[in-house]
Amino acid sequence: MSGRLTYRPFESLVKITIEEEKTNPEPELTDIDYFAAAMERVREIREFREIPYSVPSVTAQAQSPSNDLEAQETLVKIIAGKSPIEIRNTQEYVEWAETGRGEGCNPAARKDLLNRLHRGVFSVQDYVDLHGYTLEEAEIITVEFIVESVRRRFRCVKIIHGRGLRSPSGPVLKDALIKWLTGRMRKHIKAFATARGCDGGLGAVYVLLK
Repeated sequence: MSGRLTYRPFESLVKITIEEEKTNPEPELTDIDYFAAAMERVREIREFREIPYSVPSVTAQAQSPSNDLEAQETLVKIIAGKSPIEIRNTQEYVEWAETGRGEGCNPAARKDLLNRLHRGVFSVQDYVDLHGYTLEEAEIITVEFIVESVRRRFRCVKIIHGRGLRSPSGPVLKDALIKWLTGRMRKHIKAFATARGCDGGLGAVYVLLK
């Protein structure tokens, strides 16, 4: 025999399989197929079917239309100058009184003192106007004015500080004055409060001396 015989019993079967794969290719898996396979063993937790939940009760207090109309009417009157502005109800109003022995330690008496001071019950015996001065100059003038008023045994004086409406930094002089009165000059001060409208209003304070 010139050649070597080789027996391949499965060769025909392999060819048939290849031909079938070409004829009937396996379909490509989609995302849904992957998801279904991943969720195949997932089981429902029956306890979580219904989770109790209580909706909080919120009671909205609607503002009465009559209150809105009343506020608008008041604002219109104020703008027109037909209704005065209560200075004590503004954010610019300031007041202070010493706390210690005597009426200062009694909150009711302290509040009554400030009310009387703001209403102008105490006669203003002298005043100083700080307009046009620098902070350094205004501090010197304020200290000299308070010391001289105490020396002359004045009971109540007035300091005009302005409102600082033209200042981009706000009422700088007013804030500084309050700091001086409640700081280095505190030993001479019994109380102070924003003046009445006819006396300078939000641009001045009455100072009650000891």
